Amino acid sequence: MSQTDAASRHYDQMPSAWAPKKITAVLVLEDGTVVEGQGIGATGYSVGEVCFNTAMTGYQEILTDPSYAGQIITFTFPHIGNIGTNDEDIETSSPAAASGVRGTILHTSITAPSNYRAGKHFGDWLSQRGIIGICGIDTRALTSRIRKTGFINAAIAHHPTGDFDLEALKQQARDWPGLEGMDLAKEVSSTQRFTSTQTGWQWNQGFGQLTQPKYHVVAVDYGLKRTILRCLANVGCKVTVVPAQTPAEDILALAPDGIFLSNGPGDPEATGVYAVPEIIKLISSGLPIFGICLGHQILALALGATTKKMHQGHHGANHPVMDHTTGKVEITSMNHGFAVDGKSLPAGVTETHVSLFDGSNCGLAVDGKPVFSVQYHPEASPGPQDSHYLFERFTGLIDKSKAE
Repeated sequence: MSQTDAASRHYDQMPSAWAPKKITAVLVLEDGTVVEGQGIGATGYSVGEVCFNTAMTGYQEILTDPSYAGQIITFTFPHIGNIGTNDEDIETSSPAAASGVRGTILHTSITAPSNYRAGKHFGDWLSQRGIIGICGIDTRALTSRIRKTGFINAAIAHHPTGDFDLEALKQQARDWPGLEGMDLAKEVSSTQRFTSTQTGWQWNQGFGQLTQPKYHVVAVDYGLKRTILRCLANVGCKVTVVPAQTPAEDILALAPDGIFLSNGPGDPEATGVYAVPEIIKLISSGLPIFGICLGHQILALALGATTKKMHQGHHGANHPVMDHTTGKVEITSMNHGFAVDGKSLPAGVTETHVSLFDGSNCGLAVDGKPVFSVQYHPEASPGPQDSHYLFERFTGLIDKSKAE
């Protein structure tokens, strides 16, 4: 055998870089469409609502944000996982708790981490948290479809053999009821009261502690993010966190200076069944109230407004919002599939913020009372910090209330 023949034979035995990758995961849409890819993270299957997130950073914060409970997150940015994961960038109120996210969809496979803060490979982290993922997907096409047709219910499955019961998965996707009418806050809320005084992360120092709090705030946990607690601590607030279904009487018994209504997942009308009556009592107390995201929506319901399901929602770290109270535009972090109908705000409630993408309501304030809320996430994580001023606005209301 000649050297040329031997080289050819050796080349033929080598795996081709262009050879099709083994199918180890599928995404099955409710209309029966099957999208094949490679599995990452945990094995098994899950069902949820597919949404897309346009943020270029912060995948770990996004996947641990309880507001995403019930959803399968498609990342539009192609390189996810390249900075690894760590124990500091977890957003659930308890670092050991699950966020409720149903799965994740990536364009490219996960690369080895390359960041000095990385403590674990993203794929291993997904497995340990029980999150099923699929990569090798045309995320641009999937995102385009969601923008055209709206949110899609789907089943996501990962198995190393690539053996799937597609008919069963199609049925699971068709039968899943969707997020409308679903109360997920009580699934991700803390079950016990706890106190938080941890302040924000500083470069090469980590998190700090608030040693001399100026205010005491009670936060109702509908799916609270840790960074919100740190932002409150940064402006002098010791925060007592209470479960979502805590009665107003128990909250007021803690003698707070102000009340915070947190972000969270699911349909605000469903959560409002037990939350609205308590918020009405809290408004009547005269204490300053600040709401974010789901907290904003439930507060609006308590004031007499209505909410609605959005076509594709707002998910990302690059959403422009106009603050009518200052006349300034801020770039915000958003994550919601429901919104307050701005036209339904009753007399005595002012629309303070609007999305410059679609004009949807992004904030309100009660005339003559220290009560306000925003639809977006001023704490960011991930996202720009343009809106951190809102936490100072809240403590300003507390100062004014205490001085009266």
